[in-house]
Amino acid sequence: MKRLLGIILGSLAIALVYILANLLLFSSKQSDIEKIAPIKVTNAAPQHLSDAIKIKTISYDDPAMIDTASFHQFIELLYEKYPVAFGKMEYTFLGGMTMLFKWQGKRTDLKPMILMSHYDVVPVPEANLSEWKEPPFSGLIKNGEIWGRGAIDDKVGVIGIMEAVEMLISSGFQPDRTVYLSFGHDEEIMGINGAKQVAHYLKQKGVKAEFVLDEGGYITQGLVPGMQKDVALIGTTEKGFVTLELNVDVEGGHASMPKKETAIDVLSKAIGKINENPFPSYISKPLNDFIDYVGPEMPLGFRTVFANATLLEPVLMAVYEKAPSSNALVRTTVAPTIIEAGEKNNVLPTYARAVLNIRILPEESVNSVHEDLKEVIDDERVKIKILEKSEPASISNPDHPTYVMLDKSIKQVFGDIVISPYIMIAASDSRYFSKVSDHIYRFCPFKLNKQNIKSFHGINEKIGVEEFKDCVRFYHQLIKNGATEM
Repeated sequence: MKRLLGIILGSLAIALVYILANLLLFSSKQSDIEKIAPIKVTNAAPQHLSDAIKIKTISYDDPAMIDTASFHQFIELLYEKYPVAFGKMEYTFLGGMTMLFKWQGKRTDLKPMILMSHYDVVPVPEANLSEWKEPPFSGLIKNGEIWGRGAIDDKVGVIGIMEAVEMLISSGFQPDRTVYLSFGHDEEIMGINGAKQVAHYLKQKGVKAEFVLDEGGYITQGLVPGMQKDVALIGTTEKGFVTLELNVDVEGGHASMPKKETAIDVLSKAIGKINENPFPSYISKPLNDFIDYVGPEMPLGFRTVFANATLLEPVLMAVYEKAPSSNALVRTTVAPTIIEAGEKNNVLPTYARAVLNIRILPEESVNSVHEDLKEVIDDERVKIKILEKSEPASISNPDHPTYVMLDKSIKQVFGDIVISPYIMIAASDSRYFSKVSDHIYRFCPFKLNKQNIKSFHGINEKIGVEEFKDCVRFYHQLIKNGATEM
């Protein structure tokens, strides 16, 4: 017994030493960059965003519902507000209404940079209009805030970039490397006619970019478990997705003589099995990068867990699985979004259909997810069809000079905040650019917190006037830093 107790105590001592050693070696990866004096941004800039919001560039799944005149009106607005930029840069239209600008650099030996954003927005359902404190397309500037659809997703990016470019060109700045600006018109409906066409066009032209920056990460406030400080998240990858349709077709009949299983029963059981057997949670490569950058900045308890993430992975997963936003970072997720069955109350339906929206971690694939779900459902009566798909993005290196430059640009504008790579859980237009650049990053220069996170595709979307001016300052500094040799 004494020997067994000695073995147990010895093992605990070794484990404790191991944990403490990892904690001591868990050093900060944060750079020491000083905040610069903020440049002056005119009061016309917020008004330009306001004017942009007023134009209803709404993307609908049904092409017949899209008001193309509004999209052309938005383009005319850019012509009007940014004459210096339009006069200096070459521009072309792809897919009809996606804009691609080329700002020629002084040095042809440097690879170009690509800044992306989109100006289409999602619809505002009639049922939600009464919940908006201000009309969603008013562009109202009130109490230091700009209201409306597109204020943060993502007209803020288009207008912020154009304001910065107009300022830089007007001041006589000329980039060393060529700068491309890609402003999509259909990002909210897959970007097939916009960004995908831009990527194909650039590839055909032989363009190989030093880096691409699209929407994605944000300056989060209170959204990273255990962190008190603001954390700027730079997306180094994004989850893939697949939309699956489950179809069940069985014999029907009269509801007065119900069969053992109807189409609804079969489909419900399939969805139940999926819900009861979620994809496993684990520490993926991009999540491990996040741990390495954020972990050393956390309070002692969280820092200890993060420093020993491999050993204490079950503890870490238990924390991250609690909230939907963090759970999405650690596993492939499945969400049933549409269920259809039955037409009459006294007829057993012969057909039932469900649609699943699946977001795939970078180390998995559309095929692996498809096969896993077939195995989980294990019912030949349930037919599975892929409606749309996109493989997870490649993982960009947080040690690359571009990431270092982004880190520098963020801290020069926003000061001493924690900066970290992370997995973007939604899809962006940048996924089409993998053949154009090996270094694709995702970051939006504004704050995201528990108050405004629900306004994404939701209600009461808005951004502060000063916060928008900081967006302009960020893009201004980013272009200055990124358009030179890194």
